[in-house]
Amino acid sequence: MIIAKHSRWFERIFNIYLAFAFKRSFRKIETVGSIADKGMPMLVIGNHISWWDGFWILRLNQKILRRRFYVMMLEDQLQDNMFLSKLGAFSIRKKSRDMIQSLTYASGILQNPGELLLLFPQGEIHSQYDVPVKFQKGWGRVLSKVNNPIQVLMVVHLLDYFSHAKPTLRQYVFSPDQTENFSCDQLESIYNDFYNQCIVKQKAP
Repeated sequence: MIIAKHSRWFERIFNIYLAFAFKRSFRKIETVGSIADKGMPMLVIGNHISWWDGFWILRLNQKILRRRFYVMMLEDQLQDNMFLSKLGAFSIRKKSRDMIQSLTYASGILQNPGELLLLFPQGEIHSQYDVPVKFQKGWGRVLSKVNNPIQVLMVVHLLDYFSHAKPTLRQYVFSPDQTENFSCDQLESIYNDFYNQCIVKQKAP
C-alpha cells in the first residue's frame, strides 16, 4: 500500500499550475448548492467522469471545505503518478491482502474532524450520462469500520459546451442530514436521486 505523504510546499506550487490549467481548459467552474459544515470528518462521494475529477474536488476543498485532503486511488494508477501522494492520494489494490490495510487506513481518516476522504464508488471512469450510477460494494467496508458520526458530501460534476469553445463545469453539491448508520446501498440510492435532479437542472443559461 502507498500512503499519503502530504507536502505543503508541493501543494502551493501545484495550485499555481492547477489554476492555470483550469483557466486554460474551462470557460468557468460553478459550484451549485450550499454546504453547511457540521464540523465532522467528511466523506466526499463523486462521480468519476474524467481524470480531472480529483482535482475539481481538491479545488472545492481549498476554497470551501478546508480540510486535510485524502483520495483513494488504484495502486497501479498511483504508481504512475507518485506526485499525487503529496496531495493526499493513497492506494488500494483490489483482490489482494493489502486491500484490508487500505480500507482500514481510509476508515481512520474518517475519525478526524479535520480530514476529508474522497471516494469514487464507481471505481472507474464512466460517461456523465451513464445513469443510474452503480457503486462497487467493496468500499462499503470503510463505512462498517467507522463508529463516529461523519458528514457525507455528494458531488456531481456535469460538463457542457453550449455555444462556447471551452466547457462550463457545474459542480453540484448536496449533504444529507444523516450522519451515521450509513449503508452502501442507501448512499447509492440517495446519490442517484441527487444525480437525476442535477441532470434536470443542467440546462443552457
